[in-house]
Amino acid sequence: MTATYREQGDIAVVTLNNPPVNGLGYETRKGIVDGIQRAIDNDAIRAIVIIGEGKGFSGGADIREFNTPKALQEPWLQTVIRIVEDSSKPVIAAIHGVAMGGGLELALGCHYRVAVAGAQIALPEVKLGILPGAGGTQRLPRILGLEPALNMIISGNPVMSDKLAGTKLFDQMITGDLLEGAMTFARSVADARPLPKVRDIKIQYPNADGYLQFARNTVRAVAGPFPAPFKCVEAVAAAVSKKFDDGLKVERDLFLELVQTTESKALRHAFFGERAASKIPDVPADTLLRAIRSAAVIGAGTMGGGIAMNFANAGIPVKVLEAKQEALDKGLATIRKNYENSMRKGKLTQEQLDKRMGLISGTLSYDDIGQADIVIEAVFEDMGVKEAVFNKLDHVMKPGAILASNTSTLDIDKIAAFTKRPQDVIGTHFFSPANVMKLLEIVRGAKTAKDVLATTMALAKTIRKTGVVSGVCDGFIGNRMVEQYIRQAGFLLEEGCLPEQVDKAIEKFGFAMGPFRMSDLAGNDIGWYIRKRRYVEKPDVTYSKIADLLCEKGRFGQKTSAGWYDYKSGDRKAYPSDEVNQMIIAHSKDLGIERRKISDQEIVERLVYALVNEGALILDEGIALRASDIDMVYLTGYGFPLFRGGPMFYADTVGLPNVLMSIHRYAKGRHPEAWIPAPLLSKLASAGKTFN
Repeated sequence: MTATYREQGDIAVVTLNNPPVNGLGYETRKGIVDGIQRAIDNDAIRAIVIIGEGKGFSGGADIREFNTPKALQEPWLQTVIRIVEDSSKPVIAAIHGVAMGGGLELALGCHYRVAVAGAQIALPEVKLGILPGAGGTQRLPRILGLEPALNMIISGNPVMSDKLAGTKLFDQMITGDLLEGAMTFARSVADARPLPKVRDIKIQYPNADGYLQFARNTVRAVAGPFPAPFKCVEAVAAAVSKKFDDGLKVERDLFLELVQTTESKALRHAFFGERAASKIPDVPADTLLRAIRSAAVIGAGTMGGGIAMNFANAGIPVKVLEAKQEALDKGLATIRKNYENSMRKGKLTQEQLDKRMGLISGTLSYDDIGQADIVIEAVFEDMGVKEAVFNKLDHVMKPGAILASNTSTLDIDKIAAFTKRPQDVIGTHFFSPANVMKLLEIVRGAKTAKDVLATTMALAKTIRKTGVVSGVCDGFIGNRMVEQYIRQAGFLLEEGCLPEQVDKAIEKFGFAMGPFRMSDLAGNDIGWYIRKRRYVEKPDVTYSKIADLLCEKGRFGQKTSAGWYDYKSGDRKAYPSDEVNQMIIAHSKDLGIERRKISDQEIVERLVYALVNEGALILDEGIALRASDIDMVYLTGYGFPLFRGGPMFYADTVGLPNVLMSIHRYAKGRHPEAWIPAPLLSKLASAGKTFN
């Protein structure tokens, strides 16, 4: 049973027991209703306590029931709350751990609420592109006050129970055992009548209309493409201006409206996609993990330093290895500077800074890292350099240590073959800046052991990354796809665009940064180095030569104050470059191309559909386990707009036949070889199916 009933003297206790977060699934909802009815039917029972087993009261809806018949099966949560609210005997919610979403709405439907310190209280539905649908927007403003309630609902962020202790939300804060304290409180109010109902409270706020208009204006300015925050204001406004039941109807109508929006579907897709990414079909959930108590990083440069910070942030001691003292000192100084910047912004205390720096140490000797549980190399992207490092690691690392490479394109199986323990080798592709970016592409080699894969996936969660598994291929999921994106960006320059137009078009679509600003940030020399390798390895693949011409001028991006754009000292703003624009126009003339006006729609379609087509190949080849994994790579690592759900989800919303039609149209242009439709895309489009 996911909700149990027991009697302790004159108090009935209904316990939610649906791990991991006591989600309010059908069986749990039914158990609550049955428990309330049993308590009412027993004359010896004076009051009812609802409490959560394990780590919390309730995290809300049971996500395992989403999109299943049980999600809509009575009793719905609204029905449960009405039965609780109408109980003839007082119902007390005893809160610990978490009371979020439907869990908080259930508590608000109870007559009384008690809590312990440290519980997280939230209505996070806005983060899924919806709003609370079981009375949260109507009850929370009544009991907490208009302004704090609206802030909680619009942000979706949790507030600690300690901070709410002085409000009407909690009738008593419990110290000591929660259940004992809740039952003692229940007996103290057992005979109180009439029973208090949050729905009966009047919202008192001077000039509420003025405040709500201010809130509308503020939300409209910051919500961007997401409709849910604005609808949250409208739902709360109904709590102010309408009778409770009428406000509930407004809330429900807005909820149903939001559920159907593409933005909400995209957010829910990302929510489930992140959870799906952690599941590897042939790796059992109970696989015994290797202990990761210490780490080592080879290289103290930008990537190495950022990777080291991830471990320190998670409380794991890490040694950073460099070849020369000067490089090591510079790397450690950069790490400290990054932490000091966070401290200046109020994100860290001095104590936290000192603790994290205390977990990071430097060394010039491989012998000092031999006992680490995992070592990640973050050296230059060259197979010869990687070979030298892994030969050394194979010699010095203890048995059972995980040997990881931060390579962004190179063959993990070749790297593993440099050792006598290929089963311990795995790819951990961090994204720059590694201490900030959420994505961790985990590359599974042909001989990577299952426990190494499972351990690395668990480590991703420990260091607060979204881990996505990729098979071995040139560029893995993300960089293999982005190569096609960058190729199209180059071809667009040859045909009539300038960098600023391309960047503005894709940024208007929702990307955080266009391809040319992104290249300037990453360093144009990195792409140049990779292209030189590909000219040899893939002579049949065509590229625009404009990027090579740019690099031949030494315009490597922000680090040289000149790339696709010009940059000023101390200013990261990209200024269009006359020199570069003239170079582009001259190159088109040299190729005999008559430049034409290109629409923003064509720019977006060519860039995004290039991603989609390559993604379909990757999916068909088994490099990615599922389409949502590709979307998670692009949402968390490449700035793809969250409200569009990732390239594969976006293609589904456009319609795969429409995507395929556009690909056929672009294949009639200058580079038909870049537009060969992926067989899976053609197959799904003809069958009327989708990627997800």
